[in-house]
Amino acid sequence: MDLTPPPRHAPVGGTVGRRAAVLGSPVSHSRSPDLHLAAYRALGLDDWTYERIECDERRLPELVGALSPEWVGLSVTMPGKRVALEVADERTERAVLVGSANTLVRTENGWRADCTDIDGMIGALREVDVAVAERPHAVLVGAGGTALPSVAAIAEAGFAELTVVARDEGRASDVVELARRLDLDVRFLPFRPSRELLEASADAGVVVSTVPAAAVEPIIDSLTQTRALVDVIYNPWPTPLADAVSAGGGRVVGGLVMLLNQAYSQVEQFTGRVAPREAMAAALD
Repeated sequence: MDLTPPPRHAPVGGTVGRRAAVLGSPVSHSRSPDLHLAAYRALGLDDWTYERIECDERRLPELVGALSPEWVGLSVTMPGKRVALEVADERTERAVLVGSANTLVRTENGWRADCTDIDGMIGALREVDVAVAERPHAVLVGAGGTALPSVAAIAEAGFAELTVVARDEGRASDVVELARRLDLDVRFLPFRPSRELLEASADAGVVVSTVPAAAVEPIIDSLTQTRALVDVIYNPWPTPLADAVSAGGGRVVGGLVMLLNQAYSQVEQFTGRVAPREAMAAALD
C-alpha cells in the first residue's frame, strides 16, 4: 500500500494571488494559518492568502464547489474529513485506505483528496523516537477520525502488533479492520481501567492517544507506565495524560508536532515547492 505523499506539481493557473484556507467547525483555534502563511512568505509568495473558514460537513460540498479558480488548496479538519474525500474528483490511494481526507488540492481535473494526517503521525512517531525493534507493540487509544491515519502510520513505522482501546468494539471495527489489512496483529481492549491495559501500555513501544484531554482521564492511571506517548491534542497543552507520562519518565510528543509534519506535505502540494521547514517550525514558537 502506497502511503507516500503525491509528487509536487506547480499550482494550476500559476502562482500569482492564490488563496487557501482551513475548513472546520470549530476552526477558530486552528494553528494552520500560522504554518501556511509562514511557508508562503518564506517561499516569496507574498500575495498568497490562507484563512480560517467555519464549515461543517453539511456545508462543505457547496462551499468547495463554489470556489473560484484562484483557490489552490484546502486543509480540512473535523468534522469534514470524510465528506472531503467524497466530494473530490481524484483521491490518493492512502486517502481511500483510511477513508478520510484532510487535504484538497486543485488540479487540472478538479479537486484531489489526500490524507497528510498520515505524514503528521509518522513525523510524531519519529520525534518521540519509538523503539520498534525492541518493542514491536503499539497501543492506540480511541477510534475516531484521527485513529485510522494513526493506524496507517503505526504500520508504516514497522510495528507488528496493535492494541486498540475504545468505548465500543463495534465503533472500533473500522480501525481493527484497517490494522488487519495492514498485516498488524490486532486486539481490542475496552476503554476502562484494567490490569490488561496497564500491562499493554507498559510493554508498548508507543502509546498513541487520539481522544480529547478530558475524555482520556478515566484511564490515565492505566497509562502512566508508558515509555513513549504521542498525544494528538495541542490545545490545551500539556494534557493531563502528557503530564502523567512525563512524570513517570516517559517521552512525550504533542499534537503540534503532528500538525507541523502534516502541514509540510500540504504546503508542497499547494505550492509545488519544497516546504521551508525551519520557517514553519519557527511559526509555532
